[in-house]
Amino acid sequence: MNLENRKMPLLAAAAIAVVVFLQVPVLVVMLAAFSKTAYLTIPPRGLTFHWFDVVLRDPEYLSAAWTSVWLAGASTAAALVLGLIAAYAIHRRMLPGATALTSLFMAPLILPSVVLGVALLQYYTLTGLRGSPFGLWIAHVVITVPYVVRASLSSLAAVDESLEDAARVLGADGLTSFRLVTLPLVKPGLVAGGLFAFITSLDNVPVSVFLLSASQTTLPVKIFTSVEQGVDPSVAAVSTLLIVATGIALLLAERWTGFHKHV
Repeated sequence: MNLENRKMPLLAAAAIAVVVFLQVPVLVVMLAAFSKTAYLTIPPRGLTFHWFDVVLRDPEYLSAAWTSVWLAGASTAAALVLGLIAAYAIHRRMLPGATALTSLFMAPLILPSVVLGVALLQYYTLTGLRGSPFGLWIAHVVITVPYVVRASLSSLAAVDESLEDAARVLGADGLTSFRLVTLPLVKPGLVAGGLFAFITSLDNVPVSVFLLSASQTTLPVKIFTSVEQGVDPSVAAVSTLLIVATGIALLLAERWTGFHKHV
Protein backbone atom coordinates (compact mmCIF):
# COMPACT_ATOMS: atom_id res chain seq x y z
CA MET A 1 0.00 0.00 0.00
CA ASN A 2 1.55 3.30 -1.09
CA LEU A 3 1.49 6.53 0.90
CA GLU A 4 -1.46 7.98 -1.01
CA ASN A 5 -3.66 4.95 -0.28
CA ARG A 6 -2.75 5.09 3.40
CA LYS A 7 -3.80 8.73 3.57
CA MET A 8 -7.29 8.06 2.20
CA PRO A 9 -8.75 6.53 5.42
CA LEU A 10 -7.32 9.43 7.43
CA LEU A 11 -8.83 11.99 5.06
CA ALA A 12 -12.18 10.21 5.16
CA ALA A 13 -12.12 10.10 8.96
CA ALA A 14 -11.23 13.80 9.14
CA ALA A 15 -14.06 14.67 6.74
CA ILE A 16 -16.57 12.65 8.77
CA ALA A 17 -15.37 14.29 12.00
CA VAL A 18 -15.85 17.77 10.50
CA VAL A 19 -19.36 16.91 9.26
CA VAL A 20 -20.35 15.49 12.66
CA PHE A 21 -18.93 18.55 14.44
CA LEU A 22 -20.95 20.89 12.20
CA GLN A 23 -24.16 18.92 12.69
CA VAL A 24 -23.99 18.74 16.50
CA PRO A 25 -25.61 22.20 17.00
CA VAL A 26 -28.43 21.18 14.65
CA LEU A 27 -28.98 17.98 16.62
CA VAL A 28 -28.98 19.89 19.91
CA VAL A 29 -31.67 22.28 18.66
CA MET A 30 -33.83 19.45 17.36
CA LEU A 31 -33.58 17.50 20.62
CA ALA A 32 -34.43 20.59 22.70
CA ALA A 33 -37.66 21.03 20.74
CA PHE A 34 -39.09 17.83 22.27
CA SER A 35 -38.39 18.63 25.92
CA LYS A 36 -41.30 18.69 28.38
CA THR A 37 -39.67 21.46 30.39
CA ALA A 38 -40.49 25.14 29.84
CA TYR A 39 -36.83 25.91 29.22
CA LEU A 40 -34.17 24.53 26.92
CA THR A 41 -32.40 21.48 28.27
CA ILE A 42 -30.15 18.86 26.70
CA PRO A 43 -30.74 15.98 26.86
CA PRO A 44 -34.52 16.64 26.84
CA ARG A 45 -36.46 15.68 29.94
CA GLY A 46 -39.24 13.63 28.46
CA LEU A 47 -40.57 13.77 24.93
CA THR A 48 -43.50 15.89 23.77
CA PHE A 49 -44.86 17.62 20.67
CA HIS A 50 -46.39 20.38 22.79
CA TRP A 51 -43.99 23.08 21.62
CA PHE A 52 -44.71 22.33 17.97
CA ASP A 53 -48.41 22.73 18.73
CA VAL A 54 -47.68 26.05 20.46
CA VAL A 55 -45.80 27.35 17.43
CA LEU A 56 -48.39 26.20 14.89
CA ARG A 57 -51.17 27.89 16.90
CA ASP A 58 -49.31 31.14 17.58
CA PRO A 59 -50.66 33.88 15.25
CA GLU A 60 -47.42 35.86 15.48
CA TYR A 61 -45.35 32.92 14.29
CA LEU A 62 -47.85 32.10 11.54
CA SER A 63 -47.93 35.70 10.32
CA ALA A 64 -44.13 35.89 10.36
CA ALA A 65 -43.91 32.57 8.49
CA TRP A 66 -46.33 33.79 5.82
CA THR A 67 -44.33 37.01 5.38
CA SER A 68 -41.10 35.02 5.02
CA VAL A 69 -42.62 32.61 2.49
CA TRP A 70 -44.14 35.21 0.18
CA LEU A 71 -41.03 37.38 0.44
CA ALA A 72 -38.73 34.46 -0.36
CA GLY A 73 -40.96 33.30 -3.22
CA ALA A 74 -41.28 36.73 -4.80
CA SER A 75 -37.55 37.43 -4.37
CA THR A 76 -36.59 34.09 -5.88
CA ALA A 77 -38.89 34.58 -8.88
CA ALA A 78 -37.34 37.97 -9.63
CA ALA A 79 -33.83 36.68 -8.99
CA LEU A 80 -34.33 33.79 -11.42
CA VAL A 81 -35.38 36.10 -14.23
CA LEU A 82 -32.78 38.80 -13.61
CA GLY A 83 -30.00 36.36 -12.77
CA LEU A 84 -30.53 34.23 -15.88
CA ILE A 85 -30.61 37.28 -18.15
CA ALA A 86 -27.44 38.65 -16.55
CA ALA A 87 -25.63 35.30 -16.69
CA TYR A 88 -26.57 34.77 -20.35
CA ALA A 89 -25.39 38.26 -21.32
CA ILE A 90 -22.13 37.81 -19.42
CA HIS A 91 -21.51 34.32 -20.81
CA ARG A 92 -22.14 35.38 -24.42
CA ARG A 93 -20.07 38.56 -23.98
CA MET A 94 -23.03 40.71 -25.04
CA LEU A 95 -21.85 43.53 -22.81
CA PRO A 96 -18.37 45.04 -22.40
CA GLY A 97 -16.53 44.33 -19.16
CA ALA A 98 -18.05 40.90 -18.49
CA THR A 99 -15.51 40.14 -15.77
CA ALA A 100 -16.24 43.41 -13.99
CA LEU A 101 -19.99 42.78 -14.25
CA THR A 102 -19.56 39.32 -12.74
CA SER A 103 -17.71 40.83 -9.79
CA LEU A 104 -20.44 43.45 -9.42
CA PHE A 105 -23.17 40.82 -9.26
CA MET A 106 -21.15 38.81 -6.75
CA ALA A 107 -20.60 41.84 -4.48
CA PRO A 108 -23.53 41.06 -2.11
CA LEU A 109 -21.84 37.73 -1.32
CA ILE A 110 -18.59 39.46 -0.42
CA LEU A 111 -19.92 42.40 1.58
CA PRO A 112 -20.83 41.68 5.21
CA SER A 113 -24.60 41.41 5.49
CA VAL A 114 -24.71 43.94 8.34
CA VAL A 115 -22.87 46.50 6.20
CA LEU A 116 -25.30 45.90 3.35
CA GLY A 117 -28.26 46.21 5.72
CA VAL A 118 -27.03 49.53 7.15
CA ALA A 119 -26.33 50.90 3.66
CA LEU A 120 -29.82 49.97 2.47
CA LEU A 121 -31.34 51.46 5.63
CA GLN A 122 -29.65 54.81 4.97
CA TYR A 123 -30.66 54.76 1.32
CA TYR A 124 -34.26 53.77 2.09
CA THR A 125 -34.51 56.51 4.72
CA LEU A 126 -33.56 59.08 2.08
CA THR A 127 -35.92 57.67 -0.56
CA GLY A 128 -38.88 56.90 1.70
CA LEU A 129 -38.78 53.14 1.08
CA ARG A 130 -37.97 52.23 4.68
CA GLY A 131 -40.61 49.93 6.14
CA SER A 132 -42.33 49.30 2.80
CA PRO A 133 -42.90 45.74 1.51
CA PHE A 134 -41.60 46.83 -1.89
CA GLY A 135 -38.33 48.06 -0.43
CA LEU A 136 -37.89 44.85 1.56
CA TRP A 137 -38.54 42.82 -1.58
CA ILE A 138 -35.95 44.80 -3.57
CA ALA A 139 -33.39 44.24 -0.81
CA HIS A 140 -33.99 40.48 -0.88
CA VAL A 141 -33.69 40.44 -4.67
CA VAL A 142 -30.29 42.12 -4.30
CA ILE A 143 -29.01 39.45 -1.91
CA THR A 144 -30.44 36.50 -3.89
CA VAL A 145 -29.50 37.39 -7.48
CA PRO A 146 -25.80 36.41 -7.00
CA TYR A 147 -26.75 32.78 -6.31
CA VAL A 148 -28.72 32.54 -9.54
CA VAL A 149 -25.99 34.27 -11.57
CA ARG A 150 -23.30 31.97 -10.22
CA ALA A 151 -25.28 28.76 -10.77
CA SER A 152 -26.47 29.87 -14.21
CA LEU A 153 -22.94 30.72 -15.34
CA SER A 154 -21.82 27.27 -14.23
CA SER A 155 -24.59 25.63 -16.28
CA LEU A 156 -24.06 27.84 -19.32
CA ALA A 157 -20.36 26.96 -19.35
CA ALA A 158 -21.33 23.32 -19.98
CA VAL A 159 -23.76 24.15 -22.82
CA ASP A 160 -22.53 23.78 -26.39
CA GLU A 161 -23.32 27.11 -28.07
CA SER A 162 -23.48 25.42 -31.46
CA LEU A 163 -26.76 23.76 -30.42
CA GLU A 164 -28.49 27.13 -30.17
CA ASP A 165 -26.84 28.25 -33.41
CA ALA A 166 -28.13 25.11 -35.11
CA ALA A 167 -31.67 25.89 -33.95
CA ARG A 168 -31.38 29.33 -35.51
CA VAL A 169 -30.12 27.86 -38.77
CA LEU A 170 -33.21 25.61 -38.83
CA GLY A 171 -35.48 28.65 -38.62
CA ALA A 172 -35.97 29.40 -34.93
CA ASP A 173 -35.57 32.99 -33.78
CA GLY A 174 -33.29 33.91 -30.90
CA LEU A 175 -35.97 33.72 -28.20
CA THR A 176 -37.35 30.40 -29.45
CA SER A 177 -33.92 28.77 -29.68
CA PHE A 178 -33.10 29.97 -26.17
CA ARG A 179 -36.43 28.71 -24.79
CA LEU A 180 -36.38 25.30 -26.48
CA VAL A 181 -32.65 24.52 -26.50
CA THR A 182 -30.65 26.50 -23.94
CA LEU A 183 -33.18 26.84 -21.15
CA PRO A 184 -33.77 23.07 -20.67
CA LEU A 185 -30.00 22.52 -20.58
CA VAL A 186 -29.45 25.11 -17.83
CA LYS A 187 -32.44 23.95 -15.77
CA PRO A 188 -30.32 22.17 -13.10
CA GLY A 189 -28.34 25.36 -12.53
CA LEU A 190 -31.53 27.40 -12.29
CA VAL A 191 -32.99 24.95 -9.77
CA ALA A 192 -29.80 25.12 -7.70
CA GLY A 193 -29.62 28.91 -7.85
CA GLY A 194 -33.33 29.30 -7.15
CA LEU A 195 -33.18 26.94 -4.19
CA PHE A 196 -30.23 28.70 -2.59
CA ALA A 197 -31.86 32.07 -3.31
CA PHE A 198 -35.08 30.95 -1.61
CA ILE A 199 -33.25 29.59 1.43
CA THR A 200 -31.09 32.72 1.69
CA SER A 201 -34.13 34.99 1.60
CA LEU A 202 -36.10 32.78 3.97
CA ASP A 203 -33.30 32.68 6.57
CA ASN A 204 -32.08 36.27 6.29
CA VAL A 205 -31.79 38.37 9.45
CA PRO A 206 -28.98 40.97 9.06
CA VAL A 207 -30.65 42.79 6.15
CA SER A 208 -34.30 42.27 7.09
CA VAL A 209 -33.94 43.45 10.67
CA PHE A 210 -32.90 46.93 9.48
CA LEU A 211 -35.67 47.32 6.91
CA LEU A 212 -38.78 45.91 8.58
CA SER A 213 -41.43 48.29 9.89
CA ALA A 214 -42.91 48.01 13.38
CA SER A 215 -45.90 46.10 12.00
CA GLN A 216 -43.80 43.66 9.95
CA THR A 217 -41.65 40.72 10.89
CA THR A 218 -40.19 37.68 9.19
CA LEU A 219 -39.77 34.28 10.79
CA PRO A 220 -35.98 34.52 11.32
CA VAL A 221 -36.36 38.01 12.82
CA LYS A 222 -39.17 36.72 15.04
CA ILE A 223 -36.90 33.92 16.26
CA PHE A 224 -34.08 36.42 16.82
CA THR A 225 -36.26 38.73 18.92
CA SER A 226 -37.73 35.77 20.83
CA VAL A 227 -34.24 34.63 21.80
CA GLU A 228 -33.47 38.13 23.10
CA GLN A 229 -36.57 38.06 25.30
CA GLY A 230 -35.93 34.60 26.71
CA VAL A 231 -35.35 31.18 25.21
CA ASP A 232 -37.94 28.42 25.50
CA PRO A 233 -38.44 25.19 23.53
CA SER A 234 -40.87 26.91 21.13
CA VAL A 235 -37.89 28.63 19.52
CA ALA A 236 -36.22 25.24 19.08
CA ALA A 237 -39.47 23.84 17.67
CA VAL A 238 -39.82 26.48 14.95
CA SER A 239 -36.10 26.14 14.18
CA THR A 240 -36.56 22.38 13.82
CA LEU A 241 -39.44 22.90 11.40
CA LEU A 242 -37.22 25.17 9.29
CA ILE A 243 -34.36 22.65 9.36
CA VAL A 244 -36.61 19.77 8.30
CA ALA A 245 -38.29 21.81 5.54
CA THR A 246 -34.93 22.94 4.18
CA GLY A 247 -33.53 19.41 4.28
CA ILE A 248 -36.53 17.99 2.41
CA ALA A 249 -36.28 20.73 -0.23
CA LEU A 250 -32.58 20.01 -0.76
CA LEU A 251 -33.15 16.26 -1.06
CA LEU A 252 -36.00 16.68 -3.56
CA ALA A 253 -34.01 19.16 -5.66
CA GLU A 254 -30.97 16.87 -5.67
CA ARG A 255 -33.10 13.89 -6.69
CA TRP A 256 -34.82 15.89 -9.41
CA THR A 257 -31.85 17.67 -11.01
CA GLY A 258 -28.60 16.63 -9.31
CA PHE A 259 -27.98 20.31 -8.57
CA HIS A 260 -24.75 19.66 -6.61
CA LYS A 261 -22.91 19.63 -9.95
CA HIS A 262 -23.76 23.30 -10.51
CA VAL A 263 -22.85 24.90 -7.17
